[in-house]
Amino acid sequence: MSSTAQTDAPLLLRADAEGIATLTLNRGPARNALSLGLMAALQDALDAIAEDRAVRVVVLRGAGPAFCAGHDLKEMRAHPGREAAAEVFCACSRLMLAITRLPQPVIAQVHGIATAAGCQLVATCDLAVCADDARFATPGVNIGLFCSTPMVALSRAVPRKAAMEMLLLGEPIDAAEALRIGLVNRAVPTADLDATVQAMAMRIAGKSARVVAIGKEAFGRQAELGLEEAYAYAAEVMTRNMMLADADEGIDAFLQKRTPRWPA
Repeated sequence: MSSTAQTDAPLLLRADAEGIATLTLNRGPARNALSLGLMAALQDALDAIAEDRAVRVVVLRGAGPAFCAGHDLKEMRAHPGREAAAEVFCACSRLMLAITRLPQPVIAQVHGIATAAGCQLVATCDLAVCADDARFATPGVNIGLFCSTPMVALSRAVPRKAAMEMLLLGEPIDAAEALRIGLVNRAVPTADLDATVQAMAMRIAGKSARVVAIGKEAFGRQAELGLEEAYAYAAEVMTRNMMLADADEGIDAFLQKRTPRWPA
């Protein structure tokens, strides 16, 4: 969590290239603390990307020395009361749901620290790559504010006891531990972070966007079902997928040993 003043710079930067939309949290001096303004800017960007067929994958990163230090505590203390607190946490929950429901996969590119709601962002993203000196924490318990909303994403991303240890101790874990428990997919030297994320994003961007969207939605939905219901649902999804021109093209390309040309 952080408590640093706002600047006049744009709160969020977006750059698009080769099917990849890179969103940069741009409150570097504030360790990219999630002010209401930054959350609104990120929400608007995700809503626009959801309707943008040219975007096949999203990279979420932070400017300055950190990925994201959580909610802006100075802003929260400046606006006390139940309604103001509810506005912050409901906006954050909507944002996390938007990432989950976005048709395009989202990759978190993490450097520095990812704490509290920043750690929640990492856990919510579909994939995460971090620098090998990155640190992660859900330290709310240390300041009398248990990380209950970060807990939702964290408990779905890592094993139960690993999540509870982070939540109850409130102590940071390093990149190696984050990799071990599955909070991130890869931990790489800082110098390799950009290239590793871009290579991963390019690999995804080369797939059928329609099929990737089907798979992302199905992954989330089946995880909430019982085993029998999950198989029934997944069988129906695959049946519908098989009827797409993308499946025809992909299978034919495989059998003909050529690169698929995905339908527009």
